[in-house]
Amino acid sequence: MPKLSRRHPAAIALLLMLGLLLTGAAYAAVAPQPAKAATSASGDAEHGKKLFTANCANCHGANGMGIDGLGPSLAGVGAAAVDFQMGTGRMPMTEPGVQAADDLKVKFSDEEISDIAAYVASLGPGPAVPAKEYTDAEKGDPGKGGEIFRVNCAMCHNSAGQGGALTRGKEAPPVTGVSGKHIYEAMETGPQSMPVFNNDNITPEDKRDVIAYIKGQEETGNPGGNPLGGLGPVPEGLFVWTAGLGLLVGAAIWLGAKSS
Repeated sequence: MPKLSRRHPAAIALLLMLGLLLTGAAYAAVAPQPAKAATSASGDAEHGKKLFTANCANCHGANGMGIDGLGPSLAGVGAAAVDFQMGTGRMPMTEPGVQAADDLKVKFSDEEISDIAAYVASLGPGPAVPAKEYTDAEKGDPGKGGEIFRVNCAMCHNSAGQGGALTRGKEAPPVTGVSGKHIYEAMETGPQSMPVFNNDNITPEDKRDVIAYIKGQEETGNPGGNPLGGLGPVPEGLFVWTAGLGLLVGAAIWLGAKSS
């Protein structure tokens, strides 16, 4: 067997592999850990399974793995998705549609939602319900949150958070009047057409800043009169044009009639 030397091609490959191994080990030791801002599911998973079977299995399957054409698999959506969807009244859906309605009454108590969330969390790892520390608007920076919101959210929800129409019968709902916990969970889980902003994209502290901005929008209100849905300059300009033109036409008719 030929003796291995530093000039042998095999020695170069071995040195390269050793260098890569050492680099990977060093990075794993010093790399920052992903931010965490969630609490573990605290409900009764056994009781949650019974509630799930009675109220959710028709669409999502008895084991939560989904049914084609009815409901997706819930493995990996986490407790946060359940808490958001059921806590805002979107689920269970009364009928299939392109988007769950957000104006329905919540059908379950907080304890029952927590139990169902605990069961769904047991199906696979996923986002958990956020800790109160990260949903308290008073601890956030509304100025920084406004910058984050305008970059990531305003194209669908508009800069005032009043929502807007999307394609194919969908819509981005208003985010004002929503609890801080549900705002956080929506960013974390990405319901319907909304993208997912996990803690690597937007940190828990930044999410809290966004919540602070939205709550600031609620407190500010609209000191300038009728907000016209808060949809921006296009509907406002259309209203002024229509109303102003109508007044001018009416005035012209009145003056013409009076002169004759």
